[in-house]
Amino acid sequence: MEQIKIIGIKELDDKEVETVNRLAKEYYGKIQRAIKNLTSVVMHIKSYEKTGNRKKYSVSLKVVAPTRTFDSKAAEWELAKALHMAFNKVERMIEHRFHD
Repeated sequence: MEQIKIIGIKELDDKEVETVNRLAKEYYGKIQRAIKNLTSVVMHIKSYEKTGNRKKYSVSLKVVAPTRTFDSKAAEWELAKALHMAFNKVERMIEHRFHD
């Protein structure tokens, strides 16, 4: 994805990469509509190995607009849930900042 810089995607498997790309593309459109002149979106994904087969994911999201920067973080056992949480936090911040 050229619009979103994703750091740490090389640590993920193919299924996780597909999930990240699908959700990032979906939310990027929403954020771009809310912020007309969006400059950059940076997502940092970390996975932590825990006991058993489960991994915990940490997602940090930074959306830069010309007048303001929006940051959010989320950690969850499911990657999709962590991504949704991080993007929803940013959406709420944007709505609060730019509401009419």
